Amino acid sequence: MILGVLFALLISNFEWGKQFVIDWIKPFGTIFINALKLIAVPLILASLIKGVSDLKDISKLSKIGGRTLFTFIFTTVIAVSIGLVIVNIINPGKTISEETRNQLVESYSNVVNKKIEAAVVQSETGPLQFLEDIVPSNIFAAATDNSQMLQVIFFAILFGIGLILIPEEKSKPVKAFFDGFNEVILKLIDLIMLAAPLGVFALLAALVVEAPNSDLFIALMWYSISVLSGLLLMIGFYVMMVKVFTKKSPKFFLQGIAPAQLLAFSTSSSAATLPVTMECVEEHLGVDNEVSSFVLPVGATINMDGTSLYQAVAAVFIAQAFGMDLSLTAQLGIIVTATLASIGSAAVPGAGMVMLVIVLAQAGIPEAGLALIFAVDRPLDMCRTTVNVSGDAMVSMIIAKSVGKLGNPHIKNWDDNYNA
Repeated sequence: MILGVLFALLISNFEWGKQFVIDWIKPFGTIFINALKLIAVPLILASLIKGVSDLKDISKLSKIGGRTLFTFIFTTVIAVSIGLVIVNIINPGKTISEETRNQLVESYSNVVNKKIEAAVVQSETGPLQFLEDIVPSNIFAAATDNSQMLQVIFFAILFGIGLILIPEEKSKPVKAFFDGFNEVILKLIDLIMLAAPLGVFALLAALVVEAPNSDLFIALMWYSISVLSGLLLMIGFYVMMVKVFTKKSPKFFLQGIAPAQLLAFSTSSSAATLPVTMECVEEHLGVDNEVSSFVLPVGATINMDGTSLYQAVAAVFIAQAFGMDLSLTAQLGIIVTATLASIGSAAVPGAGMVMLVIVLAQAGIPEAGLALIFAVDRPLDMCRTTVNVSGDAMVSMIIAKSVGKLGNPHIKNWDDNYNA
């Protein structure tokens, strides 16, 4: 980030500097964004099919499974709604001047025009068109268009349910394939994210030379404040839920989950934090293993409250930066899309950025706007992963309480062990 900004500021002093960055530096940022978009469809298919098929038994959904999924969806909707309220109050994108906004719109005019044309077509459809659009007539055609991610999500959920309903001996090889496929996709994301420093350098350098006004950086500051404020409110929401449904104190919950929160902040990966999360939930918070072993792995796959909140804020921020006024219907669409997209978000660093592509495309917001927020994505990713893990722990406590599986912590001298 810093090198990209400094490089652009330095080279802008030369007459040929701006064109040099546009011709020889910016393409690497574009390639990086394209690589993220490339992995979106395989990521949804792999992680969502695996997550749904891991439920193993449909009858289990009638008790633990049904309550878990309902609570996950409920908290995700709350997270997205909080994000939308905050970003509409702070309006970080509107701090960008008309001049800078015009430069941005001009730079991405082709993309904007395509989105406007698509919006006109959409406005001429019937009231139930969105239901028709969710169900694909051809999954292969849907998988070739990032704007049809809801169809891919629908197919993945349906496929996962089908795997659960057929005999285990027949589903086992298919499930093994998708388990392996999921591991390959996660490794590909690791490889793509290795290029993140170069991608960020290129995106920031291009951003500085193309929109050198300081108000853009002020807008990024307000955008970050919007996301962080929303994440803090989500932690407060979790504490309230724990207090209301389990009668446990905020101190009990926050101290119990603190080791997992710290690891999540360091790794930006819910999956990498999962073993520590399970240990904290079972030994510090008193959740029975029968509940934690079901809720937490599923939560690490489909419960991404922090990511969903960030996607809502980012989508509206980018729309504001491009001078777009999103209607209430469009923002309700963001709630639905961000909720569904969070189900397909892998529990690895950078996956939230991939899923943001889905939200932007579905809402008709220029995907090129990713360049505006990627500079501050990594530190925000660390914070939202902490919220993701905290949400999983909160839900596991509520589900355990509802089925009589929430007891006292297994560690006797809890404070001494925690301090140690």
